[in-house]
Amino acid sequence: MVEEEEKHKHQNPQQQQQRNKSTSDPHFKPSSDVKGIRFGGQFVVRSFTIRRATPLEQLRLLDIPPSFLSQCRTLPFPSATTYLPTNFTILAHHAWHTLTLGLGTNKSKVVLFIFESESMKSAADQLWPPMIPLGDVNKKLIRGISGCEMARFKFRKGCLTFYVYAVRRLGAAGFSRADDLRSILEAVAALKDFLDHTAMLALPSHPSITFPPPVAMAH
Repeated sequence: MVEEEEKHKHQNPQQQQQRNKSTSDPHFKPSSDVKGIRFGGQFVVRSFTIRRATPLEQLRLLDIPPSFLSQCRTLPFPSATTYLPTNFTILAHHAWHTLTLGLGTNKSKVVLFIFESESMKSAADQLWPPMIPLGDVNKKLIRGISGCEMARFKFRKGCLTFYVYAVRRLGAAGFSRADDLRSILEAVAALKDFLDHTAMLALPSHPSITFPPPVAMAH
């Protein structure tokens, strides 16, 4: 115990501040320490690509209700950047699953970053490529941001796994986009399971990629 106290005494103020902050705010970790996306034993999936979604695609993916949109003067979540599976990835997943007689995964990944400010999002969008192999996401996107820390959230929704990262400056207190983050997490949690991710090939023209529109019934 005495040795542990002596060790803490010899830490520089920045290390001690970071340690105290991590204890009081455990969700956020330096980008070098936060968990990335996982592949299990499916190494072939690392070569599959994801692409940056447009703001409208992002809203369709989250299935944001019109009642929420009607309350917004501009498009919501202006500090969020979302990466979706490319058409190649969707078809490759289907082919891989078929060729391996069901042993290969047919699960795709969606990676959503919500930044503490629009300026931070703009800087990241300029730095990050519009399309990237899944195997490079951890190194070039998550670990590629210096001076930042992230909080990671993961949701399994059928054949799509959502990774949501809140991004803020290292050592910042709180999260200035907490309301947007809460709305996004609630939207993802409320999504129904994607039974067939090939439905995403319909983006951006399909009215909903979560479930088909209800069939009209006679009364």
